Amino acid sequence: MVFLRRPFPLNNWNMCNLQNKIMQNLPEHKKIILFDGVCNLCDNAVQYVIKRDKKDVFRFVPLQSDLGKEILNYLKIDATKTDSIILYEPGQAYFYKSDAALEILNELGGLLKWSIIFKIIPSTLRNPIYDYVARNRYKWYGKKDACMIPTPELKAKFLA
Repeated sequence: MVFLRRPFPLNNWNMCNLQNKIMQNLPEHKKIILFDGVCNLCDNAVQYVIKRDKKDVFRFVPLQSDLGKEILNYLKIDATKTDSIILYEPGQAYFYKSDAALEILNELGGLLKWSIIFKIIPSTLRNPIYDYVARNRYKWYGKKDACMIPTPELKAKFLA
């Protein structure tokens, strides 16, 4: 006689445990940049950060990936209303829009560290400019059909 095993349904408790396992498997002491994987502007920004990330602080996750969606869900960010780069520091904080951009530039150090001075401008004034660029990024910079595939050397920097 053969018994078929059925998986447990994902109720709230099981879903919470699944999310916790996914979140616990994120690398420690790394800051995660969630980005639009099909946006040429975003791809160029990721390449810019990779070249200047001398301390190997950042890891990258496309928003369109399963892991990207899981992180957004964990942070309780509605993916349909997110048109932003997100910087997630596991167990500590997350930043989005202009705050994320400024935190990333600050972490890269050097002269870029001075960009943090823009924090004196309230986000209510900075974010409309960010939103304007975000709304027009496909028109100005184009869009890919799929997320980029990292080279073997860069693969370790991408979590999904």
